[in-house]
Amino acid sequence: MNRLHSVHWGMIGAGSVTEIKSGPAFQKVEGSMLSAVMRRTPGMAQDWAKRHDVPRYHDNPEDLIADPHVDAVYIATPPGSHLDLALLACEARKPVYVEKPMARSYEECKRMNEAFEAADVPLFVAYYRRRLPRFVTAREVIDAGRLGAITGVTYRYTHPRWEGTPADRPWRLRPEYSGGGLFLDIGCHTLDLLEFLLGPLRNVSGMAANVSTNCTIEDNIAMHFRTEQGALGVAHWNFAGHAREDLIEITGTDARLRMSTFGDEPLEIITRGNVETMTRPNPMHVQQPLIQSIVDHLRGQGECPSTGYSAARTSRVMDVVLDAYYGGRADDFWLRPETWPGAPRR
Repeated sequence: MNRLHSVHWGMIGAGSVTEIKSGPAFQKVEGSMLSAVMRRTPGMAQDWAKRHDVPRYHDNPEDLIADPHVDAVYIATPPGSHLDLALLACEARKPVYVEKPMARSYEECKRMNEAFEAADVPLFVAYYRRRLPRFVTAREVIDAGRLGAITGVTYRYTHPRWEGTPADRPWRLRPEYSGGGLFLDIGCHTLDLLEFLLGPLRNVSGMAANVSTNCTIEDNIAMHFRTEQGALGVAHWNFAGHAREDLIEITGTDARLRMSTFGDEPLEIITRGNVETMTRPNPMHVQQPLIQSIVDHLRGQGECPSTGYSAARTSRVMDVVLDAYYGGRADDFWLRPETWPGAPRR
């Protein structure tokens, strides 16, 4: 892959995530420009381009990828289209930055990585917490040994259940688009963050169930794992709870670190009789620090910490936990919901 003097991006998809979290950041990082946007719905790409001062727009991904003004492609569509769109960009030898989760399954992630490696084209994934100041600080705390030897990790997430009818499900609750339930969309952030902080997770096992939601996707997930340092960890996601909770606790021999995945509150370092807080507010465009690292990578001035390979490891962890629920995830499991042994019979 040749180094780029500056990176001109084309964006496929123009949904809510692109309005503030990601889209404007491509115009604000050094050495970058958002040159074109694409959305299939008539008029939507033109509207987004006009509101965000983007010079070009397209109505189909093939035209955006072929656009000579586009050096690299940002894929901001549901995961069900990530594989096909990424492969199109790879064939055009254009680097790709794809939204999380990387794809619907680990098998799809493998196919993407194999294609990009063979073509010698970079592939990045939007696990942007790896460059947010609060989590960079958390990693510095751990790496500096302030917690002592890590001895345990816990995570708890609770979210009220979705109350609609099966016919009204949004794409995030349709495995053909998302790869599963909200665990794929939300849980992946914490799993990738734990790898960033503690290294790849080992000895992963878990289970999933639908206990209360009026559709066939999972709403409760429990897992346990071992960190690279040998500490044991447990995590639980409840997408059918009465309240909201989001808490990571990393415990060591000398102190405990508390934080959330999705909040913006201070980090807490807890020792005997003392709580130290560290405030590291999120930027307005939360993907901007990671996008800067991608642009620097493509310009030969740095390295991005979130690649197709790191993201595929997170998808593999999720597949291990969900495998029994879906009766295997190495095939097109979303086409055979009647065979999912873990799904409720309604």
